[in-house]
Amino acid sequence: MNDNPKILVVEDEPDMAMGLRDNLQFEGYDVIMAHDGEAGLDLALKEKPVLVLLDVMMPKLDGFEVCRLLRENLFRSPILMLTARGQEIDKVRGLELGADDYITKPFGVRELLARIKAALRRNEMSQSQEAVTSELQIGTAIVSFENNMITRGKEKHPMGHYEGEILKMMLDQKGDVIDRGTLLKEIWGLENEPMNRSVDNHIVSLRRKLEEDPTKPEHIITVHGFGYKLVTGGS
Repeated sequence: MNDNPKILVVEDEPDMAMGLRDNLQFEGYDVIMAHDGEAGLDLALKEKPVLVLLDVMMPKLDGFEVCRLLRENLFRSPILMLTARGQEIDKVRGLELGADDYITKPFGVRELLARIKAALRRNEMSQSQEAVTSELQIGTAIVSFENNMITRGKEKHPMGHYEGEILKMMLDQKGDVIDRGTLLKEIWGLENEPMNRSVDNHIVSLRRKLEEDPTKPEHIITVHGFGYKLVTGGS
């Protein structure tokens, strides 16, 4: 019986798919493949991989729709979006739908493996830790760490793993400011990457889920020149 961690790669471009498979297998992962969105959705729900690499542009169902449907079906494993687009709005859209992270093509193998290992490490740590609270109210929004869901009025938004980790770190700081470098290091395991936009894009996504008016945030506050802080009180 194969006990290696199972990763699902959903990618329709043959050369890219084979390259990902070969590199992941070399690193000791058990790789299963799908070449369109419908097949990827079915395999993820059936095989329950520890992580999904999900291309955005795909036949039948695009990556955004696959991500949304997986989270609606309570799929908890990390989802990393693969995109050839450089637009930040596409990355934020994936995060809003419950993706945990993204990586822009073309990317290096070392960068991809580092992001996979970071996602798996944080997911394992999160599962092994007892949450201080399984549910939290932030303004008019209810955050469920148990269900990875943010509910505001009648709207329900899946919460990605890294979004949950950002909120937990902010809660631990009790209103103090956390700088971007600390978030990158503690959550992504990355250091000395001032141009990395991961934190900023996750903050944008969180604000769209939590805030009444994301353009005028009252709960996730930017402290210019320092970082971010969380204000949990109602508006």
